[in-house]
Amino acid sequence: MKRATRWAALFLVAICFMVASHSEAQNAIGAEKPTLSDFKRLKGKWQRPDGGYILELKKMERDGTLKAAYFNPRPINVSRAEIKRRGDTLTVYVELRDVNYPGSRYNLQYDAKLDRLTGTCFQAVHGETYDVEFSRVK
Repeated sequence: MKRATRWAALFLVAICFMVASHSEAQNAIGAEKPTLSDFKRLKGKWQRPDGGYILELKKMERDGTLKAAYFNPRPINVSRAEIKRRGDTLTVYVELRDVNYPGSRYNLQYDAKLDRLTGTCFQAVHGETYDVEFSRVK
């Protein structure tokens, strides 16, 4: 019986250690939460140099909610848009749902040194992904 009690105690200690480690990891992740001013650096209009495509990043919330608009040159419906911070990098995700854009999406990262958004575009009609970049419209 003593052996079972020792194993139970050891098991309980291990569980407590795992819970404490998980809490510390969550706190470390929480410490990297971006401020709203981090997000607002990206607010504005961005243009792809390979055409008249315009991505406008509008209202941003601390939880990553993003209101975005996309034009080619007419408005294309943005079904979902998010902004996040991964380490030191701000990322933008935009999903389009419209005629000729059935789930096309952008995954972009902000390059602060060059003040541009770079990443990939998945073009759903053709099932292709390619590299893209957007420069800020001044």
